Formats: sequence, C-alpha cells, structure tokens
Amino acid sequence: MDLYTDYSLSSFSQVTATGLSNLLDGSISHDKITRMLSGVSCSSKELWQEVKADVRRHESEEACLIFDDTIISKPYTDENGIICRHWDHK
Repeated sequence: MDLYTDYSLSSFSQVTATGLSNLLDGSISHDKITRMLSGVSCSSKELWQEVKADVRRHESEEACLIFDDTIISKPYTDENGIICRHWDHK
C-alpha cells in the first residue's frame, strides 16, 4: 500500500494499477495491485487507527486539525478522462 500511495502522490499523469506495474517492470502484476486495492477498507474507524498515533503526538491546546476539501477553479484546464466539469458552489 505504501508503494501505491507514493506512486499516486508523485505521478504527473493518470494513476493506474497497470501504470504502477509497468513502472516496476512487471515485478508486481497489475492484477495483484488491483486485488490489494479492492480489499482495502476505508471506514472512519480504519482512518482513525491509521492516523491516531500522529494526532496524539501533536495533540495540544494550541493545535488544530483541518480537513480541507476545497475545489479550486482552473479555467484553463481542458477536460479529459479524469478531469471533467463539476458543480461549482461559487
């Protein structure tokens, strides 16, 4: 999972299981990557278990945790298979 996360964060193009497999010269098959991703549980409980140690390490009266899901308009970006029009609250 760490390898796939690093790949998705550092990629400048479309992220796919096949793309990661190709990057690794086929040492891990795209089917194995797909099976791993389909078995990942993403509930709030699993998220908390993943980040709890980091949150507790930085916990203080002055600290705050911010989740930002802002979508910034990019008027000059063309639509493609990943980027498309969406409802804009602005």
